[in-house]
Amino acid sequence: MKTTLYLLFISAALLLSCGENQQNVKTETDSKSSYFDYSKSDDQKTGGIKMIPITTPKGTFNVWTKRMGNNPKMKVLLLHGGPGGTHELFENFDGYLPKEEIEYIYYDQLDSYYSDKPNDSTLWTIEHAVEQVEQVRKALNLDKDNFYLFGQSWGGLLGMEYALKHQDHLKGLIVANMMASIPEYEKYAAEVLGPQLPPEIHKEIKDMEAKEDFSNPRYSELVTQHYYIKHVLHLPLDEWPEFINRSFSHMNPNIYIYMQGYSEFGVTGDATLKGWDISDRLNELKVPTLMIGGKHDTMDPKYMEWMSTQVQNGRSLTTNGAHLTQYDDADNFFNGLIGFIKDVNDGSFPEK
Repeated sequence: MKTTLYLLFISAALLLSCGENQQNVKTETDSKSSYFDYSKSDDQKTGGIKMIPITTPKGTFNVWTKRMGNNPKMKVLLLHGGPGGTHELFENFDGYLPKEEIEYIYYDQLDSYYSDKPNDSTLWTIEHAVEQVEQVRKALNLDKDNFYLFGQSWGGLLGMEYALKHQDHLKGLIVANMMASIPEYEKYAAEVLGPQLPPEIHKEIKDMEAKEDFSNPRYSELVTQHYYIKHVLHLPLDEWPEFINRSFSHMNPNIYIYMQGYSEFGVTGDATLKGWDISDRLNELKVPTLMIGGKHDTMDPKYMEWMSTQVQNGRSLTTNGAHLTQYDDADNFFNGLIGFIKDVNDGSFPEK
């Protein structure tokens, strides 16, 4: 009798356990199904792509966006670098964010490859770029309950400027590989990165820059072979992935040169980003903020860490990568990025 009761008890326990496991599997499956469900959305037929009209003083132009996944609480708008770059530098986000059910939105800024190109330099200002992001936010129904803004390089500069004006719309801010001061960036390049090059190479580069001989094929050759593989993407050129090479081939040189200049060691000539510095305004940022730097970056990683201490609710992540650390140290980058987004979402960061 005792044996019979024992067997009945074990059978009931197993059935209950199986039921719970099946329910857990069903819940997880339903969640994944919802994340990838584009039905009843206005971008279903285009696979998440939406052209958003941007009103400017020179007319209305369209910018390209593409939504990946669904999550009502975690939506990340991606700001690419340049100026004049493309969303393509972020394509490996596809390998990390979907499994965490984080919605993210690719976005090519005006005058970038997939968006309209008015080619009007009066629109190539920080103020207009911030206004453009705000119009995209409204069109995508992003708000403080779900809106994370990620910016890398120039996108990081733009993200900080946007947050200074519109942080009440943000749930979180991520600044990757962008210092809050162009003069400090130039100082780091001149005093630290340049001298790390072989002396003869450094001298040849500086001589050509002094002569403004930027169109010389030799300049591009030296910078690519001795600087890019160390500080832009910390890999030999033949190991650079297709999507990164494709993005560079789609760069708009007009807006890049107008705002940044020709040199990789600072802002040259009368380029409009010369002297940009908001380091004394970082303390105005109250939104939860993650600063991401790389040990091999063109941007000073120690300065990036310092920036995280200046905002009101900051966190720092330093990877073993370079400027495009989402690829050359992907595991550390995405673990830190995903952890920050989820911690903000569940209320564990910032600590109350």
